[in-house]
Amino acid sequence: MKIAAIVGSTRKESFNLKLAHFMKDRYAGQFDIDILEIGQLPFYNQDEENTPSAEVVEFKQNVADADAVLWVTPEYNGTITSAMKNAIDWLSRVNQVMIGKPSWIVGASMGALGTVKAQSHLRDILFAPGLSSPILPGNEVLISSIHEKVDEQGYLTDEGTIDFLDTTVENVRPWLEKQAAVRS
Repeated sequence: MKIAAIVGSTRKESFNLKLAHFMKDRYAGQFDIDILEIGQLPFYNQDEENTPSAEVVEFKQNVADADAVLWVTPEYNGTITSAMKNAIDWLSRVNQVMIGKPSWIVGASMGALGTVKAQSHLRDILFAPGLSSPILPGNEVLISSIHEKVDEQGYLTDEGTIDFLDTTVENVRPWLEKQAAVRS
């Protein structure tokens, strides 16, 4: 199953980017996770939506070609990042490649609540008419105190967190497969 991973942080040492790489490595036998770059996308502009840049065309095509999208969101000021919102704006316009495409949301932060507010906002956004992306409820991955759960290279090492992530993958995988089959 091909998964397009969209990481909301553009920071090189982002915990969420490292989480996406951890998931790509750990679940390689179950998913083909392609981590998409969103930092190079120009700001969404309705004047350019019918003739977007090559970066936007490639980004949207990668999402269109995926069976599902893995959203890996940090939390900035209680919500998603501007880079993630910009990527969503491009996906929601013109050919609307997200409609009906299943989404899965994870996130990590140094705070005690993980990314609970950002994930709540992201779920609301993904239900908007230009996106209409189904999400399996009850399988939120909100990793708090991430800086205490990784090694010096930022690789997730906390066994309880890894076990929880494994359980979530076991729950989400059959649902994603069923969603992909319905879309075929």
